[in-house]
Amino acid sequence: MTLSLYHRLALVITSVFMITVSAFVFWSQNLSAVSRAQAEQQLHLGLAEHLAQDNPLLKQGVYDYKALENLFHMLMVLGPSFEFYFVDPSGKLLTYSAKPGEVKRQAVDLRPLIQLINEPSKLPVYGDDPRSTELSKIFSVSPVYNGETLQGYLYVIIGSSISDSITAQIKSSEQLVKNTTGLIVMVALLFITLLLLFRTMTQPLQKLGKYIRKVEQNNFDIKAVPTLEWPSKSNEIHLVGQSVNGMLETINQQMTQLTTLDEQRRKLLAHLSHDLRTPLASLQGYLELIERRPPAGIQEQEYLAISLKNCNQLKGLIDQIFELAHLESGQSNVHFEVFNLGELIYDIMAKFALKAQQADVSLSVFPVECDFTVYSDIAKLERILSNLIENALRHTPAKGNICISICAIDNAYNIAVQDTGVGISPKELPYIFEARYQASNSKGCKKSHAGLGLAITARLIGLIKSEIKVNSRLGQGSEFIFQVRGARASSN
Repeated sequence: MTLSLYHRLALVITSVFMITVSAFVFWSQNLSAVSRAQAEQQLHLGLAEHLAQDNPLLKQGVYDYKALENLFHMLMVLGPSFEFYFVDPSGKLLTYSAKPGEVKRQAVDLRPLIQLINEPSKLPVYGDDPRSTELSKIFSVSPVYNGETLQGYLYVIIGSSISDSITAQIKSSEQLVKNTTGLIVMVALLFITLLLLFRTMTQPLQKLGKYIRKVEQNNFDIKAVPTLEWPSKSNEIHLVGQSVNGMLETINQQMTQLTTLDEQRRKLLAHLSHDLRTPLASLQGYLELIERRPPAGIQEQEYLAISLKNCNQLKGLIDQIFELAHLESGQSNVHFEVFNLGELIYDIMAKFALKAQQADVSLSVFPVECDFTVYSDIAKLERILSNLIENALRHTPAKGNICISICAIDNAYNIAVQDTGVGISPKELPYIFEARYQASNSKGCKKSHAGLGLAITARLIGLIKSEIKVNSRLGQGSEFIFQVRGARASSN
């Protein structure tokens, strides 16, 4: 299925829009999380320091859980979003406010702690979360000294597991759903607006495409299809439409001129051949009458024979011109009927038997018993085969062979006229069916011919709804192939 320009543009803008929205949502969420973490860490930056100073037990080096249990309990009640850890100078956890079993780490990295102590302005800083082996969180930290001796660090995680759970519930609250719904509605409206914009832009192109297809279906006759009107003050698409209108008018004018010239040519050929027939027939009659009288001399008789021969050749040319003009006029009637192909072929072979014998060329049919019933125009098929055999005789030297072969294919029959003549050059094959074209293999031929036989043959084959193909090689002969329908195909 071929997608229209509008559909392709819609798919592209949909993909780009979805990627842009996803990137924006990801960026905004990440920015919001970073900003919130920075604000919370800035707000509670001195929390650990105040706790360390206000609790002498920590300064005295008391860090077991039982001794600090009351302190942790009080701090958790006052600040349920915090978790408290006491680590030694190497980062090992000594005690913490969490219940045993909840802590996944036995030590934390001290580098983020020292960084926050030394550079408290560069926020946010994330430290290891002892409840997870992978996560990190914002924190507050304070070194604990007993005199000048460093006892360890009070490490306060901002955002405990309880706080995370409550935050997750808030995110799924009704207010969040409303905000999300509003965002989706805004995105949908923007998307629909873009689609309508593209629809407006591509509609003239679709209109122009349909118009061109209609003109093609009517053989570029713009009189049968009303011309599209385009605004004078227009965009680039409308300018293209105006150019197409001008181009179609030019094409239609040229085709009309060509049709008129072709019609005049056919009429001229028909009238010319008709006008030449009467004086030619009279001339031929007088020559034949003189030929029957006793010859006045050998040279006179020779001149008379040459004149009569040229007269017969001219008559054949005029007959072919008249036949070709009649075929090109489209007035030739076709009468399809069912008949025996083998009988027709053998009748034609009998007609050329004497001529082939005089030229010392053998004629054959394959298969010998070709009892095939076909559905075609018997008169035109007889003319086609006669022209092809006559052409083969003209180009086949003595001791050569001409064969008509029939091959059944589905509900049709391929008929091939093969000869062992001089062949045709590959460069000349595309032109041999043009009127008055003579291939180079005919230049030395003693048998004169008009040069219209193959052109007439090609048009006759077109009338019986077939096509002719040629296979030829210089010095090895030629093969002309066409197809006729079988009698069974006529009922389909």
